[in-house]
Amino acid sequence: MKNNGLIIVVFIFLALLSFQRAESQTQEANKITGNYTIPDCPDWAKNAVFYQIYPQTFYDSDGDGIGDLQGITQKLDYIKSLGVDAIWLNPFFESPFCDAGYDISDYYKVAPRYGTNDDAKTLFAEAHKRGLHVLFDFVASYTSMEHPWFKASAQQQKNRYTNWYIWTDNIWTNPPRRYLDSFVKGYGTRNGQYMRNFYYCEPALNYGFALPDTACKWQLPTNHPDVMSMREEMKNVVRFWMALGADGFRADMAGALAKTANIQGNQQFFNTHEDATKKFWKEVRAMLKNEYPNAFTVSEWSYPLDALDGCFNADFFHWFDGYNDLFQKEGWRILNGVSEGHSYFDVEGKGDIKHFLDNFMVQYNPTKGKGYISLPLGNHDNARLGNNRSDDDLEMIYAFGLTMPGVPFIYYGNEIGMKQMLSDWPQVEGAYRPRNGARTPMQWTSGKNLGFSTAASEKLYLPVDSAKNAPNVADEEKNPNSLLNKTRKLIALKHTEPALANYAEFIPLFAQSKTYPFVYARANKKDVVLVILNPSGKEATARFDLPLKYAKTSVLAGKALKLQKKDNTVTVTVPGQTYSIVKLL
Repeated sequence: MKNNGLIIVVFIFLALLSFQRAESQTQEANKITGNYTIPDCPDWAKNAVFYQIYPQTFYDSDGDGIGDLQGITQKLDYIKSLGVDAIWLNPFFESPFCDAGYDISDYYKVAPRYGTNDDAKTLFAEAHKRGLHVLFDFVASYTSMEHPWFKASAQQQKNRYTNWYIWTDNIWTNPPRRYLDSFVKGYGTRNGQYMRNFYYCEPALNYGFALPDTACKWQLPTNHPDVMSMREEMKNVVRFWMALGADGFRADMAGALAKTANIQGNQQFFNTHEDATKKFWKEVRAMLKNEYPNAFTVSEWSYPLDALDGCFNADFFHWFDGYNDLFQKEGWRILNGVSEGHSYFDVEGKGDIKHFLDNFMVQYNPTKGKGYISLPLGNHDNARLGNNRSDDDLEMIYAFGLTMPGVPFIYYGNEIGMKQMLSDWPQVEGAYRPRNGARTPMQWTSGKNLGFSTAASEKLYLPVDSAKNAPNVADEEKNPNSLLNKTRKLIALKHTEPALANYAEFIPLFAQSKTYPFVYARANKKDVVLVILNPSGKEATARFDLPLKYAKTSVLAGKALKLQKKDNTVTVTVPGQTYSIVKLL
């Protein structure tokens, strides 16, 4: 019995010691230091906010029903008025438009429906006059099947482009089963099947195989001369648009270049986890540093550990387990037919911020100082954030997006609360549900076609929102309390508060599973800001350690909340659907 008693005492002692260590580690993790490292990037981009434009539905300058580059140029003053620093343009290149322009048939030419190369040059120049920068969309992993390179590659006779795409060597013999559904047969005179990199009409460019299968002679190594030749041509594409005046690019499906024997399912589209892919992007970045040192690049990789490892300045972190937990976890909201769950930013209050945050921190902590993570505020591939949300709901989402660390990207129209269109909206150019309902024309006025175009309504690229109360820029400009003007204030706050800079320290203070609110600190040396978010419809209380001395607080945005501090513990009770951005003074 004595021995058992001793064992129990020792067990309790070890348990207490373990608890104290865990508590100490938690406190250390939550310690606000104000320290940070600014990632290596151009000065103009260190604290930038970006605005994403879908060219075909932003503004139609010539009345043909489709947006164009001159239309974007005409709206630059509006874009500047938002307070953003830069623009990302979805593809505006020559294309048969099977995938809304991502299927490029000429990398060096603006599609006629958007204008000319001179129009692009003018757009870049006019943006620069206003202190704005412009990124183009660099689609490096595939082309259109109508591209001359691919048509030549599909010929029976060998030529310069034969190996610029991935082809098997026999039309009748299928590739290994791990590539199921990745190859298309029966095109051209070539005896083989070509690999697609998304839709059937988008054949994969050949960056080689990191571990070629000796049984598949068609799998070329990454250093094959033909592979290297194609890679150099892609670098020339970048040089061409940079010379014309672009300030960098967003890389589409950036992690899906070099292939691997271990590829599985959709990994081929996003991340093949191959150093050979990173090697190409590192070469491009070195080229830009040497030839265009003010260039900024952001990747659609959704794996910052790879993307920010000397490859890009920033990475979109949205194709990962956790992002949908924020805004679009419900099947009826994301409209992809497979998702089920509860968004954290929803009045029902059943979301889980912890699941998102755990995934985020695994990528954020090791990449601090290496580059930026971007949590986009909507984009062309997802349903609109305004899907069954009020302007107050959206304001809180933007408060979150503009106070988190990293580079914010705001999707056009979200600043005025544009809504997701109905499921039966026309599906055009590969824009299937939900994308079709999120790519509708920008709503400028309450007039004809909501100010997007003078064309007859039946000629529009996509129909405009037919609701009588459809939000529009003109009306919201007049209302100081509109979502548009609140968004402007949040963007301005990000630029004026040192603690809200893209690179400033980020410390979660209260983030519990299936619990509200979410509280975190941003710190830049001695400047400290707390962000408190309760999107649920119910009052919620947070209690967290805050071992900092401060005399008073100042509400920068949202509502005033009483912070009750005892010793080093702060307690705050937050009404339902309330947020507050508080500066400690």
